[in-house]
Amino acid sequence: MTIEYRLPDVGEGLTEATIVDWRVKVGDTVAVNDVLVEIETAKSLVELPSPFAGEISELLAAEGETLEVGAVILRASGGDADSGIAPGGTAADPDADGHPGRTSEEFAEAERDAESTMTGDPSGDGGGANLVGYGSAPAARSRRGRRSHAPVQRTAAATEAEVAAAATAARQAKPASVPAASAHPIVAKPPIRKLAKDLEVDLEAVQATGLAGEITRDDVIRHAEQAKLFTNLETPGWGSVREERHPVKGVRKMIAQNMVNSMFTAPHVTLFVDVDATRTMDYVKRLKESPDFAGVKVSPLLIVAKAVMWAIRRNPTTNATWTDEEYVIKHFVNLGIAAATPRGLIVPNVKDAHRMTMRQLAEALEHLTITARDGKTPVADQQGGTFTITNIGVFGMDSGTPILNPGEVGILAFGTVRPKPWVVNDEVQVRRVTTLTASFDHRLVDGDVASRFLADVAKIVEEPALLLD
Repeated sequence: MTIEYRLPDVGEGLTEATIVDWRVKVGDTVAVNDVLVEIETAKSLVELPSPFAGEISELLAAEGETLEVGAVILRASGGDADSGIAPGGTAADPDADGHPGRTSEEFAEAERDAESTMTGDPSGDGGGANLVGYGSAPAARSRRGRRSHAPVQRTAAATEAEVAAAATAARQAKPASVPAASAHPIVAKPPIRKLAKDLEVDLEAVQATGLAGEITRDDVIRHAEQAKLFTNLETPGWGSVREERHPVKGVRKMIAQNMVNSMFTAPHVTLFVDVDATRTMDYVKRLKESPDFAGVKVSPLLIVAKAVMWAIRRNPTTNATWTDEEYVIKHFVNLGIAAATPRGLIVPNVKDAHRMTMRQLAEALEHLTITARDGKTPVADQQGGTFTITNIGVFGMDSGTPILNPGEVGILAFGTVRPKPWVVNDEVQVRRVTTLTASFDHRLVDGDVASRFLADVAKIVEEPALLLD
């Protein structure tokens, strides 16, 4: 049986995609759900799983080639009644998420199963939107020690004493012939190892600060940020050619279209305000030390996100969509976070962020950030946003003039937090100060509403205790 696999539409009307990386070659035998190819759409990178079982006989597209949806990109031989092949030997149409041969319910179930595997949650409910898992732990299992380390058994609920004892046992079991660079075992929970892998961090190079000598989440993130800083300080050479030409396609093409449409369709108005963020930074420090936030990254962006949703409730027209015939005020917040990725700027959003607790929102923001950095953000996560935050502070910037995400009427830029002189009770003190910048669609958001919104966000940043009211 000859199978023709056609390029699917993986995201609500996309018309083309670029072949990035073939994961198979002619002669390979594949099973159902083996990854065939990675493609780039106007939204993100997507891996296409196989809807059939068989042998690859022909690859009909080259890496880097852009094709229309529906074009035949692969031929194979084999297949059976249960392998997801449509009548006539053509791969079945994909579901809405781009996974051929699955219904949306089956795909959702598979996603839950995958998350359950990562989090170690046998119930499969995931316990929230955890990226690498801090939900219920499974029963303790033995797992192979790293290199020549002695195997260690422990559960996610292990005490600090148990972790220390395991580290001591591993050191004692280490042969004397092991190089000095690996003289101490790496003590880190599986989720921390997963995070290090995602961030391309070598755990042997990380300085552990845990009470029992274990590597913590903050240790990994700190090391990754430092590595990124030094990488940015490197200055590349000019290269051997005077010019480089790159076709405008994929994510970059979509970014250009969206920015032009937004800038020349919606009349932007932009406001700025400097804010004393000292109490927010103190609050973030307390949250990091709280057992309720163990294992999740907490940053000032979390407080700003909560402040934005508080301000939206008080100024609802800032969370709306405008058309020439009507405007629609949304009584929910799908909070977009502008994310810089290797392939360009994207704006994934946290669905129904207004319903989340502080911990749930922190987990969702972390998941969103790491997924975007890896270029794996699903198309659905980039659609349906209602308000956007762009965190330019992570690049050391104080302020800017953000452009609206198409379909929204408001965006907030969060600048870096710096020690600055600030007048408190008629005295100059050193405080931690940031700049908040907001742009709005002036067709709907008037100056007084825009000013009240930005003032409300500033109130929370100055005094986060107001969130408890």
